[in-house]
This record gives sequence, C-alpha cells and structure tokens, in this order.
Amino acid sequence: MLTLLAKSRRVKLPKVVLLLILSGLVCLGALPGYVAGGQWRWTAPPKVAALDTLKILKKNGIEIPGWQTIEKQVTPIGEHKWMRQELQDSTQTKATVLFFPQARSIDQPQVEWADLDGSQSWKTDSHRQIQTNSITVEFLRAWTSKQTYAVMRWYAWENGGHPAPIQWFINDRIAQWQNRRAAWVAVSVILPIEPLEDIEPSRSKLEPLVQTVQSTLTNQVLRSN
Repeated sequence: MLTLLAKSRRVKLPKVVLLLILSGLVCLGALPGYVAGGQWRWTAPPKVAALDTLKILKKNGIEIPGWQTIEKQVTPIGEHKWMRQELQDSTQTKATVLFFPQARSIDQPQVEWADLDGSQSWKTDSHRQIQTNSITVEFLRAWTSKQTYAVMRWYAWENGGHPAPIQWFINDRIAQWQNRRAAWVAVSVILPIEPLEDIEPSRSKLEPLVQTVQSTLTNQVLRSN
C-alpha cells in the first residue's frame, strides 16, 4: 500500500507543479494590466480600437490585390448581414469572399459557420484544417443541387486566424493583458468547382487568395495602432 501511495504521489506531483507554473504565468501576465487600471482586465476589457474600420469593411468591402471586384453587396445571412464580394482575376477565375466583421467590443465569434451553411442550404463534407502562412483555415466541400464549391474559412485577427472561436478567445485574453483587443472578422472564401469534384486540386488556387485576404485585412482593417 505504501509503495502504491508513493507512486501515486510521484505521478501527481508534476501535474501540480505544471498547474502552479501556469497559474503563475497567468498572474504575471495579468498583473501589469491590473496595476495600470486598478482592476482585472477581464472585468472591464478595453474597447476594440478597430471598430471604425470594421464598420467600413461591412459597408464597403475592401480592394483585394490581384483581383477585380465585379460585384459587392450587403447580404443577409442568418440573423446578420455580411459583405459579399464577387471577384475575378486576370485568368478569369471567379471566386466569392464573404466578410462578417465584429460590430461591437462585446461581440464574440459564435455560430457564423452554421449560419452560413444554413442560409445557403449547403451540404458539406471533406472538412479538414490546413495551415497557410500565419493562419489555420477550415477547408471543405459544399454543394447544393445546382453548384459545388471548394471553401476555406476562418476568423481573422491582426496576427493570425483560425476557424475555431476558442482560438480567438485565447488571443483576445492575451491582448487584454497588454491593454488591447483582438478585433475579428469571419471570412469565407468560396470557389465554384465541377459537381462533387474533389477539392484538393482547388487548394493551390484558394491558398494564395486566402493569404492575400488575410494580409489585406491585417494591414487595412485589423491593426490596433
């Protein structure tokens, strides 16, 4: 019995130490913000500095280098309105980009992908996450009875992006410790393909557009200073 108890203590000890280290890092990260403001950052988080540029994005869209915007309009999706831009490049390749920017400092990403799938009556499969430069995107196939699409989507913020809201939440907490916020935009890049075609050949077309959209958002919309 004593031997088993000793082994149990040896197994638990590293977990306790790790927990203490993580707790200490959180406290050290939060302490400067607390000292400066007199209260914990997450009880009174700072305002999102990019709200004005986010509103302009929702109203006017953005110019995407290497692509011509042939049509743009504010489109109802679910209970919200998105900016929809129809694009075309020099090879006559056509694509659609949908933007749903954060509107208020308290807004958090939640069900944007479910809203999008439902509003378009999409069936989807082939879901997977891929890394492209500084961001992770969800890569999937979507289709209706009339059209099939290769889709990449993610939540964009200033220094990265990811399709899972929890990743934005972590980045926003880190930003709050530095008296900033991680402004976000839900982005979906959509490329028409042949009916029920494999999406892998479309990856080489989508990735450069995704990277251009992310860098344009970072430089023109999401910067906090």
